Amino acid sequence: MIDFQQLFSSFSSLKVGVIGDVMLDTYMWGKVDRVSPEAPVPVVSLQRKEYRVGGAGNVALNCRSLAAQVTMLSVAGNDEEAVILKKLLDESEIDTSYMLFSDRRITTNKTRIISRNQQMMRLDAETTDDLDKELQEQFIEKIILYISNEEPDIIIFEDYNKGVLTEKLITDIIQVCKNKTVITSVDPKKKNFFAYKGVDIFKPNLKEVKEALNFQVDELSVPVLENIHSELLRFLDHRISFITLSEKGVFYQQEKGGHIIPSHMRNIADVSGAGDTVIAVASLVYAATKDVKLMADIANIAGGLVCEEVGTVTINKEKLLKECQSLLG
Repeated sequence: MIDFQQLFSSFSSLKVGVIGDVMLDTYMWGKVDRVSPEAPVPVVSLQRKEYRVGGAGNVALNCRSLAAQVTMLSVAGNDEEAVILKKLLDESEIDTSYMLFSDRRITTNKTRIISRNQQMMRLDAETTDDLDKELQEQFIEKIILYISNEEPDIIIFEDYNKGVLTEKLITDIIQVCKNKTVITSVDPKKKNFFAYKGVDIFKPNLKEVKEALNFQVDELSVPVLENIHSELLRFLDHRISFITLSEKGVFYQQEKGGHIIPSHMRNIADVSGAGDTVIAVASLVYAATKDVKLMADIANIAGGLVCEEVGTVTINKEKLLKECQSLLG
């Protein structure tokens, strides 16, 4: 019998490094009463503004909401947005001392203009080129210094295709983690999909897998997904495939024999940010227990829970604990 109370208490002793594309999400709310005389567009009279941490930062927030000791490892600009972002991370008790701030990049900022609960426009300010050679080397050194100084239990790669995770960085850091026996997990994106060779937990969603492998999947079944795992293994030589199947649940496989865990009945309000929650929860549970089935079970519940909320939210530790005791106890 699993003592979920004890398991959840153990998260506070885990050290987690999150490497990836951290972003600032800016929300501007206002009301529309008229059309502009200058062009056929609505005039939004702004009433309030809010800043939130996005991208890989949302994975860090999810780990922190489960009480883990979290360090954000990313490269941002040397700009006003970076100051706001660092302040938000610091306020959430996420360590930013190993982040890199450079004049050669701008901090990713996604600004959403909202009126009457409807998004009118989104403005993206970002650099999507790979880190240049000098920045890449500086960042790799920072990460290696973090691993050496802090001795983390797990490193999570959170890729949003914004250039922070380069192929060389991925390869070098996975090797360092192997040498130091640090667990690695990844939520991949298309560009570097096959760069994560030797990673412990590989967590794409079904759509990403189908696109990367050029697979046509008509009907979901364990044999079909086991075949996908075999193909991934051929390219990646990884330890665990953990594939999210949207409303169908999750699939996991380690060595022989894969399993589908169906999703639990939920009132789905919004799926945004669910993938961030799933990788965060899966990483912590696996780091604490090395139990793949338990990892998949709890992450599956967590992904469903955050989908009941509108907008991107982090997992509520007490709510997740109660659900685990109820559904898995």
